[in-house]
Amino acid sequence: MTTHQALEERVLTDAHGSSEDPVASVAALSADSRPLALDTVDRVANLIVMGLPLTLVGLAAWLSWGGALHWSDLVALAITYALTGLGITVGFHRLLTHRSFNTSPALRGLFAILGSAAVEGPVIEWVANHRKHHQFSDEPGDPHSPHVGHEGGWRGAVGGLFHAHVGWILGGDALANEQRYAKDLLADPVVRFVDRTFVLWVILGLAFPFGLGVALTGTVIGGLTAMLWGGAVRMFLLHHATFSINSLCHFFGRRTFATGDQSRNLLWLALPTLGEAWHNNHHAFPTSARHGLRWWQLDPSAWLIAVLERMGLVWDVVHISPERQLAKIAARR
Repeated sequence: MTTHQALEERVLTDAHGSSEDPVASVAALSADSRPLALDTVDRVANLIVMGLPLTLVGLAAWLSWGGALHWSDLVALAITYALTGLGITVGFHRLLTHRSFNTSPALRGLFAILGSAAVEGPVIEWVANHRKHHQFSDEPGDPHSPHVGHEGGWRGAVGGLFHAHVGWILGGDALANEQRYAKDLLADPVVRFVDRTFVLWVILGLAFPFGLGVALTGTVIGGLTAMLWGGAVRMFLLHHATFSINSLCHFFGRRTFATGDQSRNLLWLALPTLGEAWHNNHHAFPTSARHGLRWWQLDPSAWLIAVLERMGLVWDVVHISPERQLAKIAARR
């Protein structure tokens, strides 16, 4: 077993015990999930978080139709999408979930803050759910598989895609037990602080585009419209880019590597997801800091990690050798 393969095993083992005996019984699967009372609170919060931006997107469309969309609003949208999106892809996902690289506590905290401002849930909950997804990918226990538990035919396909996209969030019955799947983060004082102060980072994530809009236009109205686009519209677009990884990238696209699940690479989704849509690559090599393994597979998140590595701000970056990639391709044939 190579060093990188051992690291992939350790991430799963550290998160939830033995990685050699996947949970199979109903009792064990129940232990993997969170208490019902917590899930009920999450359902209400998720309905608000997903419903309100959708309503405000309608308002933004109406205002833009009336000529109220300004260049400053688009600047606010682009900057906040990039910052919070990288907080999810580089911070929540590649750093905290899969340990694709190491960094200082300060930068770890900054990435956790930026990811929290994306409003996809507190950092420890997000990581726990994603680790559970990898443990049971497209098998019973996967929080958001479009394939498990759905009948055949087009109705089953549509139902599965809806479940994987947003249904699992609204249902909340498969959310991971943080004590089981994110024990390492519960013991990390920096990450735990960011997790406990989640609402603060959400508020600051909305205040930032407002302040940016005021600075660019010199008016409070400019700040409010920038907050609409850099807040609600950004939240809506980034949410559904992330959700599409769970749904579309387990249903459409190409499979390069043998992974034992239905993960796929979806080229057209690569840039909106900042490189996360090379999903088959990711499931083949979960700890890889780079998801776009070919030169033409655009991966802005990996570009940022590479820049930070050159600056000495991150280290122990996991790279996948061509030999390992060829071995996975051969195993699929």
